[in-house]
Amino acid sequence: MATFCLASHVKASVHKQPSTHGVGKLMTSVASSIKPILQELENASLKIKVSETIKSASSRMLDAFVDSVFQFVDRPLLPSQRNFAPVEEIGDPVEVDCVEGAIPADFPEGVYVRSVLRRSNHIWVEGEGMLHALYFTRTADNNWKLAYKNKFAECETFKPEKKLNKPGFLPAIEGDSLAVFAGFLLNTLRFGIVNKIFSNTNVFEHAGKYYSVAENYLAQEINISSLETLGNWDFSGAWDRPFTSHPKKAPGNGEPVTMGVDGVKPYYVVGVVSAEGKRLNHKVDLNFSGSILAHEVGVTEKYNIIFDYPLIVDPNRLLQGGQLIKFEKEKYSRIGVMPRYGNASSVRKEQVWWPGKIYFEELEAGEDKEGQSHQAIKIVYQKFAKNNFCPGATYVSKPGAVEEDDGWIVAFRHDEDTDTSHVLVVDANNFEEEPIAKIALPQRVPYGHHGAYFQTPTHL
Repeated sequence: MATFCLASHVKASVHKQPSTHGVGKLMTSVASSIKPILQELENASLKIKVSETIKSASSRMLDAFVDSVFQFVDRPLLPSQRNFAPVEEIGDPVEVDCVEGAIPADFPEGVYVRSVLRRSNHIWVEGEGMLHALYFTRTADNNWKLAYKNKFAECETFKPEKKLNKPGFLPAIEGDSLAVFAGFLLNTLRFGIVNKIFSNTNVFEHAGKYYSVAENYLAQEINISSLETLGNWDFSGAWDRPFTSHPKKAPGNGEPVTMGVDGVKPYYVVGVVSAEGKRLNHKVDLNFSGSILAHEVGVTEKYNIIFDYPLIVDPNRLLQGGQLIKFEKEKYSRIGVMPRYGNASSVRKEQVWWPGKIYFEELEAGEDKEGQSHQAIKIVYQKFAKNNFCPGATYVSKPGAVEEDDGWIVAFRHDEDTDTSHVLVVDANNFEEEPIAKIALPQRVPYGHHGAYFQTPTHL
């Protein structure tokens, strides 16, 4: 939440919450900040271009203004929120040797990575992304060597704050409309972008490369061994918009299907990536009438599945003093079906009778004969001790597996009482039984979103 008022106190929220001091202090601070800038302009060497000096001075004046009006402070967390608090980068990989039980002999070498977020106080999906990884490597004598590492996903807006060594972007998603506009304006003037971008939701692999992503921006390629961010995955500029957190590979040819929603036209675009991951084979604007928030895209052998939710992003509503993002509960969710390389007119939209509801996560999609089929599904549980929680579990298939559950479930689990984190390995065929391996980690892993296990040799 962000509010802005020069005549009184204001508040805003990112992980460090901005607030204001009095106007008198603001004017004094700005004046004192201007003096050294003017002196710098007077003493500048003739060899330095005047335009560059003015640009630098303007930047410093804006920084001084923001520092005077807003203050970023840590808000206290409730006991139940303790594991949402961020952690620092651990540095070099740390060897892990505290294992209860045994890692199966046929467990594949690889790395389990989960994306977590340095979440804001009020916006749960907003916050700096950090990758947490546990590496499984076999030694020459066929024993297991485990190592843990974490690292921030360094988006383009992470870099200026890293240079400043403090928060810089003002929150501009939720809150008083004037405050949101102030955030838009000051962020644009200082950094050239209206809002901070994050890569904090999911990780995935395609064509031997690995990516971190959140649907507010492009996917970023990462080095799976070092977790370093290598750059944006934009197909030489062909994809210039947000990228879904859950791209799906088409059955058969393995082409990833993605979508991107935006606050300006085109509002909803679908893309099909080449199987080798080097080019964009198809890109189409679906001609949505306005901007929505959507998290998923589905695929079948021939079709793309589109999700349209009444979670609306409306700048006009913001202009009228309303919220930028609002769930319009009187409207309905819709599902659209389109051919893989179709256009806007080829989308068949079906209204789903979910008044007042949205479902962000798609479970499965496939093609079958027409008609209805009802089948009971057995559900089993892995029960944890009290105050133990584990988001972001993933399935690891046994090499050469042919049965559906022939593998393991891997997950980070956090114990609220001891404030410690483990990685669990659970036999998928005996899901109700105790984990076959519990791996104690050298530091706490905050709660986050999605994870994945990549069966690939790693060299740390």
